[in-house]
Amino acid sequence: MTAPDVTVVVAVYNTMPYLTECLNSLVEQSIGVDRLEVVAVDDGSTDGSGEELDRFAARYPDTVKVIHQENSGGPATPSNRALEAATGRYVYFIGSDDHLGTEALERMVALADERGSDVVVGKMVGTNGRYVHQKLYESGNPDISLYDSALPYTLANTKLFRRSLVEEHHLRFPEDLPVGSDQPFTVEACVRARKISVLGDYTCYYAVKRGDASNITYRADHLARLRCTAKIMEHTAALIGAGPERDAVLKRHFEWELSKLLQKDFTLLPFETRRQVCEGVAALMDAYFTDGLRRITGVKRRVRFGLAHAGAVGELTRAITQESENGAPPFLLEDGRAFALYPGFRDAAVGLPDHFYEVLAEGVTGRLAKYTRLESAEWEQEDEELVLVLGLRVGLVGDTSSAVVALVNGAMPASADKPGARRLPGGAGRPGPAGELAREPSGDGRSTLLTTRIPIRPADARRGARLYVDVAGSTYEIPVRADGLAMPLARRWGRETPYRASANVNSKGRVVITTAPLWRTNPSAGAKLLQKLTRSKRK
Repeated sequence: MTAPDVTVVVAVYNTMPYLTECLNSLVEQSIGVDRLEVVAVDDGSTDGSGEELDRFAARYPDTVKVIHQENSGGPATPSNRALEAATGRYVYFIGSDDHLGTEALERMVALADERGSDVVVGKMVGTNGRYVHQKLYESGNPDISLYDSALPYTLANTKLFRRSLVEEHHLRFPEDLPVGSDQPFTVEACVRARKISVLGDYTCYYAVKRGDASNITYRADHLARLRCTAKIMEHTAALIGAGPERDAVLKRHFEWELSKLLQKDFTLLPFETRRQVCEGVAALMDAYFTDGLRRITGVKRRVRFGLAHAGAVGELTRAITQESENGAPPFLLEDGRAFALYPGFRDAAVGLPDHFYEVLAEGVTGRLAKYTRLESAEWEQEDEELVLVLGLRVGLVGDTSSAVVALVNGAMPASADKPGARRLPGGAGRPGPAGELAREPSGDGRSTLLTTRIPIRPADARRGARLYVDVAGSTYEIPVRADGLAMPLARRWGRETPYRASANVNSKGRVVITTAPLWRTNPSAGAKLLQKLTRSKRK
């Protein structure tokens, strides 16, 4: 009998009714049941999942194989048992609450055969609110590396693996990991693989978040997740020598697994549990948090890691709580550098070096946009002079001498829309001061109040109000947002040639100042004809 092209491994424990859709998506694959083998292991289900597996096995006896066993406590043991029974040229793993796109297996097998790939990563999306990292799938690539792609952020075993590779290196799932047992398998397969390919132009896999959030990942506690992450990182380090390649993979574990241990729910844990989490994070930092990783880690995570490493449980708890309640802290601008003023900054009792708090250009744009707000806007008029007075609050303290406010022609580039601001590209000019600017620290020590007086010149113009400021060696351009603040009424000024000035808020919430002649001279008949001819040519 000819071996099937692909064996699909399904580890099953109490996933009804999702299991039915999963199995239907397998037997309906366009690759055909004659080229497919499904090995499903029922890990002691009590909700009818075992009976549903038997029903499919009876309907598709040459395709679906079912193994029943007592509950093992996680997906690793049933997955290993299924691997022992697999006969396909390739093996593919699917969660029993997830399902596949109809052409998934056919497309992935064809790509692996065409390219000689040992691992194929098919595009995966989340459903019902399940988050799935998408960067890897932005463009299909027939040959990617674990070390210079987004693959470390996609380490689930939901991939196509050449079974000869799996058996040559006897790749199996560690059965002592209740969470993340697929990561050591996937990392080692990717390290050993001759070629890894991505199928990004077709949605192969639909990852489902159950309505009751009962996926095992959501049930593990902090210390269990910490222990699992430590073992995963240890396994990875044994495969990849110290250096940039190891950093590229372990960056994921610091940014995802360890960062998730230091979020809002950390503050709700008993003190002793928080202390143990900090102790565990500190040990992993000592082993793997290199200077290279520190430099590419955002300041929010870096401070939390640093406080955990210092055993500053109280300061870490305050840092998380204060950011949750009040938002990110202000930046201190000092001698051309910027520091995020989280708890513990320059606290001798904590002893954390400044570089943990230093802002290295990451996350600056969004923070400046979020914590820059207009607090007042009014006109000052005397005879022929009209002045716009704007009061702004910015989330910066210290040396704010680089800050200027100006009225600028032209729209912001589309790249600035999502963060609401932008870092000016190198060599881009910035406007000089548009008028008088006064700076005053706020009473709470978290911001600076800027009051600018901008003379309004007679012109036919539409200009946006923008703040420019230097942070961490770069200049940032922040559109001034009104955030519901009422704008002053339009003003008329000028005697010989009257003009009208108005302050409005555009569809993006940004303040726009429009000036125009109060009336326009009617064009001559010849000018009207010329305008008509010009318009007709444009059409």
